[in-house]
Amino acid sequence: MTPPGRTSVIDDADHPGPGLAAGLAALHRRRWPALVVGVLALTAVVSVVAFLPDMYESSATVLIDRQQIPDEIVRSTVTSGLETRLHTISQEILSRARLQALIEAFDLYPEMRRSAPAEEVVERMREDIELELRGGVQRGDRPATVAFTIGYSGREPRKVAAVTNTLASFYIEENLKVRERQAAGTSEFLRVQLEELKRKLELQEQAVGSFKERHIGELPQQLEANLATIEQLNARIRLNSDQQVQFSERRAIVQDQLDEAEAQGATGSPRALAQRLEELKRQLAGLKARYSDRYPDVVRVKAEIASVEEQLARADAAPPAATAASPQVVQLRTALAELEARIRSLQAEGQALHAELSRYQSRVENVPRTEQEFQRLARDYEASKEQYRSLLMRQSEAEVAASMEQRQKGEQFRIIEPAVAAEKPAAPNRPLIFFLGSIVAVGLALATVFVAEQLDTSFHDAEALRTASRAPVLATIPYIDTAEGRRQRRRRTTLAAAGVTAGVVAIVALSYLLAGTDDGLLAGLILKSGS
Repeated sequence: MTPPGRTSVIDDADHPGPGLAAGLAALHRRRWPALVVGVLALTAVVSVVAFLPDMYESSATVLIDRQQIPDEIVRSTVTSGLETRLHTISQEILSRARLQALIEAFDLYPEMRRSAPAEEVVERMREDIELELRGGVQRGDRPATVAFTIGYSGREPRKVAAVTNTLASFYIEENLKVRERQAAGTSEFLRVQLEELKRKLELQEQAVGSFKERHIGELPQQLEANLATIEQLNARIRLNSDQQVQFSERRAIVQDQLDEAEAQGATGSPRALAQRLEELKRQLAGLKARYSDRYPDVVRVKAEIASVEEQLARADAAPPAATAASPQVVQLRTALAELEARIRSLQAEGQALHAELSRYQSRVENVPRTEQEFQRLARDYEASKEQYRSLLMRQSEAEVAASMEQRQKGEQFRIIEPAVAAEKPAAPNRPLIFFLGSIVAVGLALATVFVAEQLDTSFHDAEALRTASRAPVLATIPYIDTAEGRRQRRRRTTLAAAGVTAGVVAIVALSYLLAGTDDGLLAGLILKSGS
């Protein structure tokens, strides 16, 4: 007891404050509900830890061997990026049919297959497979992939390793198939394009050939030859004209000689005069073609024609007389006939030369028109021919690249670290799960105490009553224990124990269902988070 006039100082370190004391008192009052909740929560944690299956992981490392033949020698037709091709191969390998066959071959997820649809089992296996790319030498903004790791997790370590190696072999086989398929597809595409272009080129060749046949002699490349031919024809025409003049002059001379001979042998013979008149008319026609009427030879021939016509008129009036031609006259007449035949031949030749000259001149005139059309045909034909040569070279390169892929000289996958059976499980982490579960159990127990105190509105001591009420507290009556009260407490204790036991059994059973089977939801969540 503190003496009057003096103040007693109480150290807070030696006596708990009112908050801590109230909390301890509340914990003492609610010890049984807190203990039940804590025991049930801890039972759930222990059951989950006990029933969670051991999960083993195995991984296989696959090295990416680059193309063995330099690109300068053989250029690969597989142009897709490695990462893109890996994702494409993964989609093929992780397809439902492929995984379903693998599940049946290794008898995976037997419990889950009995209760869950096949699609869920396949999806579960997809979740258990993991692909990780490994970079090496820097290429661009990120390192180039030089290898990748394929991993798989399951309950049986040997089976897990076997499945992992099988998946790795799938990647190797599928990569070969994809590369061969792409190389063969490229070669086949180029072959089809080459055949179509070849048919087009043949049609263009036929069109060019037909055009040349229709316009023979009028083609641009024949212009020089046509001009040279025209020049030769002009020269031949000039020569022909000169020869006609020469033979005409010789004929005139022979005709004069013949006239003189006939005049000496049979002057005034109607036949001789008629021949002479005809010869003079032809000579006059030839002279008029080159000279005017005032030319001396023209005047002379006209005068001679008039004289012969007069003689012929007198001879027709006189009685006929039999005359015999002399050998000289016969010879001159033969020579004259030969000259006339030669002149006619030269005239026919001259007409033919003029006709041929007109034909070649027409060809030269048509060259500009045909040149445009021929250039268009030739330009299309040359473009198609160049495209054909380029496509033929590419198709040859594609065939070489396809042969390279078939002989496995291109980019390949090679297992450098095969999967082995794991000696220790990778999941679950039981100590960590038990530790975290224990913390959760304690927290639930304390939360039970807090909730119970908040819901309870009764007073547990006189001080609380004095604080809540203005009326003074006169006295406190302690709890009086009776036999009936003890029996009721025993019944409540028995019922609580039965309830706790039933709860423990239910929790254990539920934990087994959630964590102890292949398709357990809780098992999947914990194992995924643990790995």
